[in-house]
Amino acid sequence: MPWKKHYVKYDHSFLSPSSYHWLNYDHEKLIKTYLNVMYSKAHGTEMHELAKLLIKNRQELPDEPKTFNMYVNDAIKYKMSPEVLLYYSDNCFGTADAIIFDDKKRTLRIHDLKTGTIKASMNQLKIYAALFCLDYDVDPNSLKNMTLQIYQNDEVSSEEPDASEISEICDKIIEFDEVLENLKEDLNNV
Repeated sequence: MPWKKHYVKYDHSFLSPSSYHWLNYDHEKLIKTYLNVMYSKAHGTEMHELAKLLIKNRQELPDEPKTFNMYVNDAIKYKMSPEVLLYYSDNCFGTADAIIFDDKKRTLRIHDLKTGTIKASMNQLKIYAALFCLDYDVDPNSLKNMTLQIYQNDEVSSEEPDASEISEICDKIIEFDEVLENLKEDLNNV
């Protein structure tokens, strides 16, 4: 699939898939958090860069039950694209570690490499799925299969989310983006 080339102003979006807690915010919490948030560099940047190069060059690693090896080898096996930026707006975008969409089979697969020890949540990958749908104008209900996988602590967690759940996240992204744009406009008029 030819992936779109996006050019963004910032390294991270506020409504980022990796900061998925905003799914549970109301408007007041969203605004409060937005005004107080500080961004920090993501841990594991070098490992992600190495994985990107290995996947891009289809260089498999020894078949061992190690997080990094399993992630790289699976991404190669499924012919995934590494580090694909998915963009809705400057408030909501994120980079999927590895992704593939088969338009003919209507399947979407997203993998995420976690180098930290704090247990990851599938919510991040669900947001990536929603961003993919918004960015590429794909109705989640038209997908026959979505597979989301997290690679962490030498284990692989997998989930096949329901299309209605991804549709709800799409709606929340659209709604919260509008709230933030209105807030920015109000702040600029002060």
